[in-house]
Amino acid sequence: MAISNPTASKLAHVNGVDIAYEVFGERAAGTTPLVLLHGGFGSVEMFGPNVDLLAADRQVIGVDLQSHGRTPAADRPMRFETMADDIAALIGDLGLDAVDVLGFSLGGGVALRLAIQHPNRVRRQVLVSTVAKRAGWHPEMVAGMDSMGPEVAEPLKATPMYAAYQRVAPRVEDWPILVTQVTTLMKQDYDWTAETRNIATSTLIVAGDADGLPPRYAVEMFELLGGGLRDAHWDMSGLTQHRLAILPGVTHYDINVAPSLAAAAIGFLDDDRIGAGATAGGGGQA
Repeated sequence: MAISNPTASKLAHVNGVDIAYEVFGERAAGTTPLVLLHGGFGSVEMFGPNVDLLAADRQVIGVDLQSHGRTPAADRPMRFETMADDIAALIGDLGLDAVDVLGFSLGGGVALRLAIQHPNRVRRQVLVSTVAKRAGWHPEMVAGMDSMGPEVAEPLKATPMYAAYQRVAPRVEDWPILVTQVTTLMKQDYDWTAETRNIATSTLIVAGDADGLPPRYAVEMFELLGGGLRDAHWDMSGLTQHRLAILPGVTHYDINVAPSLAAAAIGFLDDDRIGAGATAGGGGQA
């Protein structure tokens, strides 16, 4: 699952913390950079060959979130809201007005909060295996999150997640800090349903048909944004700016590297019907 060497690998100091990011591909005229936000315990490597697929026709900025990957461990609680502020500040630090964002799982929660808190920073967003409320996960996923705490740092060293962390972390001995911060965040209850309903950012909801959330919840999020509530009509006049993709034979543990994810994301990001005749905004139903 190796990915190409980045054209740049840097640290940005934002909101009192350092955030590592890597840049892949070149920015062509008329294109929007794509920011990738990985899942819990991961780094940009979590997207495997999808990084190269996505970077073939656009510039990709892979961010390692708070205390993850190449980003030094931060001495602050981990919250979706503060990580979203970090990404907004990073976008500004890079001299960009607005970007496209693809977030997976924990990174999807950060992407969703970014669109809620800083809508001017996001052109289009791809939310992969993402929920707007903690109760959106399958019950067994919630139970698994509840069962994890700082004590799992040692057993997790036997996993590929730790092996990936070992390869890139500035201080491998900070692994327990990352585990403590992530497992604490995973226990926090949240419900952003009302805020999600009001999002105007063009959004692609992506889930696997065997994901950590039921496909029906992905449909619920799509409808919340105003998608799928009516026939689009032969002239596409009823087509909204939002999209839904349920990937077949895909789980929460391989959707991030599934080629079908890159294909769905590219199709959405390059869809010139969005913003040119598609109906705007949220206003969906709960």
